Amino acid sequence: MYKVVVYVPVENADMLRKAIGDAGGGKIGAYSHCSFSSRGTGRFTPMRDANPAIGKIGEPQEVEEERIEFVCETHCIDEVIIAIRKAHPYEEPAIEVWKVEMR
Repeated sequence: MYKVVVYVPVENADMLRKAIGDAGGGKIGAYSHCSFSSRGTGRFTPMRDANPAIGKIGEPQEVEEERIEFVCETHCIDEVIIAIRKAHPYEEPAIEVWKVEMR
């Protein structure tokens, strides 16, 4: 089992949660599409070789984002990460993945 965290602009959060759940992420027992979200401010500066979805090269950006966290079974982690990258508006989404033990 894995725990996955991804950060996304607030306006794209519902669409990303759906893509995650449809790919198999967020399944807990007889429930699908389970996740937890919190809001905060994401900060980044696109560098010279970037193709930013938001902002301009060399200009610092601040974006209201949601942190979406969920569990993911081992058998579908690759498909879920692919779904996140496909649905996410950012060129380089921030995705954290680590193994967890469910009890």
